[in-house]
Amino acid sequence: MLQNTKSTRNTVNTAKPVKRKRRQDCRHAVYAIENILTGQQYIGITVCAGRGLTVAKALRIRLQKHVRRAVTEAKAWSLCASIRQYGEEAFVITPLDVVKGRKAAHAYERELIRLQQPELNVA
Repeated sequence: MLQNTKSTRNTVNTAKPVKRKRRQDCRHAVYAIENILTGQQYIGITVCAGRGLTVAKALRIRLQKHVRRAVTEAKAWSLCASIRQYGEEAFVITPLDVVKGRKAAHAYERELIRLQQPELNVA
């Protein structure tokens, strides 16, 4: 007769799960959304992380998010109000630059907003 040779003591894995290090060098696209009917602009940034996510695709997705927010939420932001007034077709999104790192991208965006003073960046 065979005896059970397994140990009956409980083994607990005390190792803590390893946290993944956050990447600080992700690409961020700085972009301008322009209302082609009025010439008003909005400057923003979006992350371009992920497999197969090109800058063009990231910008299309970001514009869709702006449009969805304008339609579904009652935000009083200038960009949302302009999208509601003129419709999605009146807006084009253009990449201005691609920057590595979140902090660098935010600093560049703030600098562009300060220099160009786009009308639609006002709340």
